[in-house]
Amino acid sequence: MTDTPAATHTRLRTLRDYIRWAVSRFQAEQLFFGHGTDNAWDEARQLVLGALHLPYQINDSYLDCRLEDDEHLHLQTLLRQRIEERVPAAYLLGEAWFCGLPFIVDERVLVPRSPIAELIEQHFQPWLALEPARILDLCTGSGCIGIACAYEFPEAEVVLGDLSFEALEVANQNIERHGLEERVYTVQGDGFDGLPGQRFDLILSNPPYVDAEDFADMPAEYQHEPAMGLACGEDGLDLVRRMLAEAADHLTEKGLLIVEVGNSQVHVEALYPEVDFTWLEFERGGHGVFLLAAAQCREHQALFRARVNANG
Repeated sequence: MTDTPAATHTRLRTLRDYIRWAVSRFQAEQLFFGHGTDNAWDEARQLVLGALHLPYQINDSYLDCRLEDDEHLHLQTLLRQRIEERVPAAYLLGEAWFCGLPFIVDERVLVPRSPIAELIEQHFQPWLALEPARILDLCTGSGCIGIACAYEFPEAEVVLGDLSFEALEVANQNIERHGLEERVYTVQGDGFDGLPGQRFDLILSNPPYVDAEDFADMPAEYQHEPAMGLACGEDGLDLVRRMLAEAADHLTEKGLLIVEVGNSQVHVEALYPEVDFTWLEFERGGHGVFLLAAAQCREHQALFRARVNANG
């Protein structure tokens, strides 16, 4: 980086100064935006205001407030990390928002960004016929999907499952932060392994699904996220194949399975041409999320199991 906040300390005095400077540098350095924002302005505003514990929607008149010396130093440190080390803003702030809710995040978990948020806000209509009594968020990471569901369905029991002990530590922090200890709990295990005999009305998953080619080409920002939360085999479907093979055993009679596979949608369609997946659409962007009813999971279970066996 050829120019830093420290080098222009006497000229960057206000919040507005820092946001303007950050936008210029983010664009000049060609940062990647994909962890909660999609442009330099929103990223700069989120990072500068968030670092000083100010709301994103603050009245613009406050942007002309001058900073104290310690605030200058704090902002300079974070901006340097964002630009030089490509650390996502959410990790620098220790917080990300999902479904309008704040979540603790760090490099033990992916930064929340799933389009499944839109489904939660819509109460999973028109696909969900009854209020779910039990919900599973498989590959939960920070717990954001399951915890958001707990708000949407205040009578439901919610299980957050993940292979990573480290991720579940973060998920448990978020359960406590939202005061949901009585209805939401974590289970450690590989896929459904930690849930023998348990059935759910709604199973949601944003599993690792990035194929080998996409993983090799990911921007530097993604290198700060846990690889086990992103990559999953040559076609990205190592875990998804197993989930499909076992889902029927963990859904209630009228349950739903909703899984995000992103760009690996093409691999799903090629691997299971016999299956009529419902590919969901999103007004706010996002793709590669499929829905299967429990009856479909039962109908195709033999096929799903055969595909697992075929891939070792």
